[in-house]
Amino acid sequence: MTLTATAMALLGLVAWPLLLMFLMVNQRGLLVLSGKMAVNAFNPDGSNTPGELAKRLVRVHANCLENLPLQAALLLYAIASAQTAVTEPLALALLGARLAQGVVQGVVHLISTRPLFVWLRFAAFFVQLAILAWWLLQFAGLAG
Repeated sequence: MTLTATAMALLGLVAWPLLLMFLMVNQRGLLVLSGKMAVNAFNPDGSNTPGELAKRLVRVHANCLENLPLQAALLLYAIASAQTAVTEPLALALLGARLAQGVVQGVVHLISTRPLFVWLRFAAFFVQLAILAWWLLQFAGLAG
């Protein structure tokens, strides 16, 4: 079986928050095992976790999960309805934009929150929205 771009994007959109979750578990586990924090002391939003990167990691993970239902729904619809011809051309662009947004949000914002970096993050988010809207219009027979 060949892994299509649509299937690869779907798996990538699941793998990215899974990787972030492993990083959070690892970071929190080290804090607990070193005695720096109690196992039941972590706020769900990461606000009391030491280090700005840890806080960003929680936010990037949450952002991935907020957007995953829309992305996964359209990719799964394409697969289930045998309409992957709609999603194939832009599936990896969607995944790339999702990863870029997460990297800018998680890492680059540690370096700077200058307008350029905020615009880069927004651009990556907007690319995802545009792709999803285009696919939805195509599935509805209103475009292309």
